[in-house]
Amino acid sequence: MTPLDLQRIEDMENKFNEVSRVVAALEKALDEYAAIKDRIDELREYMESGQWRKDFEADERGEIPSDIARGFLSEDALYNLLEILQSPAHRFRGGNKISVRQAGPIRRG
Repeated sequence: MTPLDLQRIEDMENKFNEVSRVVAALEKALDEYAAIKDRIDELREYMESGQWRKDFEADERGEIPSDIARGFLSEDALYNLLEILQSPAHRFRGGNKISVRQAGPIRRG
């Protein structure tokens, strides 16, 4: 084998190892996602039922104590999270990269 052949084999080995590591991480993430599917459904139902809007408006009126974490009541946090969950297949088809910005707890006071 030529030095070029050996270099190709080393390169393919490195690529194989990288892909194997990422696939293992993906499998773990998919297992974690499956484990929280019920929670996702509860969040979606909460948003669609109108209760989120009522809680959001109560927060806007200052009715929620300032020591209660409620980052998900920010204007778009929950909606954006649920939208991202609708489109993971889009990423596998080569769509735009989607990122999640974690909304920190909102404290008023």
